[in-house]
Amino acid sequence: MMNTISLAIEHNVATITLNRPDVRHAFNDVMISELLTALITVEADDNIRVLVLRSLGPVFCAGADLTWMQKMLKYNLAENEVDASQLAQLMYSLYTLNKPTIALVQGHAYGGGVGLIACCDIAIACDKAQFCFSEVKLGLCPSVISPYVIRAIGLRQTQRYFLTAENFNAETALGLGLIHTCVNDEAALNTQAEIIIKQLLKNGPKALTNTKRLLQHNVPLSTELVNYTITDIAQLRISAEGQEGIKAFLEQTPPDWLKS
Repeated sequence: MMNTISLAIEHNVATITLNRPDVRHAFNDVMISELLTALITVEADDNIRVLVLRSLGPVFCAGADLTWMQKMLKYNLAENEVDASQLAQLMYSLYTLNKPTIALVQGHAYGGGVGLIACCDIAIACDKAQFCFSEVKLGLCPSVISPYVIRAIGLRQTQRYFLTAENFNAETALGLGLIHTCVNDEAALNTQAEIIIKQLLKNGPKALTNTKRLLQHNVPLSTELVNYTITDIAQLRISAEGQEGIKAFLEQTPPDWLKS
């Protein structure tokens, strides 16, 4: 029984839908665990040939859940490393899934929500969607998602948007390469998804799996790098600046570095 997502399988296509509308589909430890379980199911089922990742409502994914972030404040370094490793495993599992993956982005995506998009092979977004890597506003950094974002949009563009934490729209995301297609509304989003899915299903399933492996070998992702991102975010969470930034965000007050 899954409480934070749903998994539907129809005509060789699996669809994972984020389902926490009350918190704008923000993820916590439960959602991460359920997403990992769903990905294991999809990976093991040879009848599934394509995975679609989506959500419903005005927001695709708001990143980390506030209640989950509040718990992080009390974690020590080791506990934060365990916590961050689950998110790292989720991103890695989605990125390396043995089937083509499509992100359907109907609304705004922030932080780790953008990471999910970057991990997918193909991304389609509505033109109303907004994107932001907001972590540095909280005294943190987008550690765990960084390998996948850099692979999606390149180091030079990542430098700007990680450091500024500015919002950017779907047109900009298209230009960056974060998304492949921009459409007018959700109806067009679904239509474009059907076109891509039909095209993928024409292709040999083993050939698609091998092609994904080939692409990943061309741009290798080391265990050392993944482990570095886990340690990096864990250390920032327990740092004075990270603690101050998270508290300020939760309390909706300016952090110390904005006070004069």
